[in-house]
Amino acid sequence: MTSDAHAITPGTLQDNDRRRLDAAIAQVNSVLLGKHRETELAFACLLAGGHLLIEDLPGLGKTTLARALSVTLGLDFQRMQFTSDLLPSDIIGVSVYEQAHSEFRFHPGPLFTQMLLADEINRAPPRTQSALLEAMAEHQVTVDGITHALPQPFFVIATQNPVDLSGTYPLPDSQLDRFLFRVSLGYPGQEAERALLSGVDRRAMIGDLMPVLSSEDVLELRRATGRIHASEQLVAYVQALMAESRRHPGVAIGLSPRAGLALLRASRARALLAGRGHVLPDDVQALFVEVAAHRLVPEPESDQREALCAGILQAVPVD
Repeated sequence: MTSDAHAITPGTLQDNDRRRLDAAIAQVNSVLLGKHRETELAFACLLAGGHLLIEDLPGLGKTTLARALSVTLGLDFQRMQFTSDLLPSDIIGVSVYEQAHSEFRFHPGPLFTQMLLADEINRAPPRTQSALLEAMAEHQVTVDGITHALPQPFFVIATQNPVDLSGTYPLPDSQLDRFLFRVSLGYPGQEAERALLSGVDRRAMIGDLMPVLSSEDVLELRRATGRIHASEQLVAYVQALMAESRRHPGVAIGLSPRAGLALLRASRARALLAGRGHVLPDDVQALFVEVAAHRLVPEPESDQREALCAGILQAVPVD
């Protein structure tokens, strides 16, 4: 990306920067076949400064997406397999007394990376899951009263199996709220699956990938995303969705102001990816389910969260 701070105006990228961003998206799509929308969601989540939760069955490409993203964006990458005996210190790190220096020194854990894949996060006990809260919200961790900043950009992709599988723990609402999107990859289409079965092994393909962007580029794109314009009418539309979620039939607890801010950030990122300098209601509607469904608390007898989100969208007109 260009280093000139004035080269990127709200919603626009220089031609070369736009080509590189498009090439990065295309490279990830070439690995994760038939999942163009899911790839776009991953990029939007990253550019909006959020974290991504992927809920799906094993073997559907969750790890492949994370690895392809990290290589394509030139980000340092760590993968952690969450298990029932995983401790918070296994993630964050630990202070060890070093006799040679007569002091405790902090040894960072795998959390100190730019992209962390928290694989099967809901197999770890709640205490360990909660160890990620400060890191995801503040991009820092505190150990023995000392605060340690995390590398930038910091992006968590967590995968979880459906909660009805054995050995899983439901994520607490406070941690779910730290994920900008919750998405599902689903089974590939027929053509994509045939290409996967007859083509090059995905692991070998990832090994041959080259970085298209860098961590500095990602930070610059995040700054550009923050400059995308959201009109007063658009903000009022988002606020109306929040209000409807709090009174909609079947919803026990509606969306918080933090959810509204998350929806605006995500919509700005989608507008940037589309080459626009302003947010449209279409951006809000396209991302509403991914942003809102995991934050809503439905009544015990109500419909699924996705159906409630669809009902909220339908109930709020676009002025």
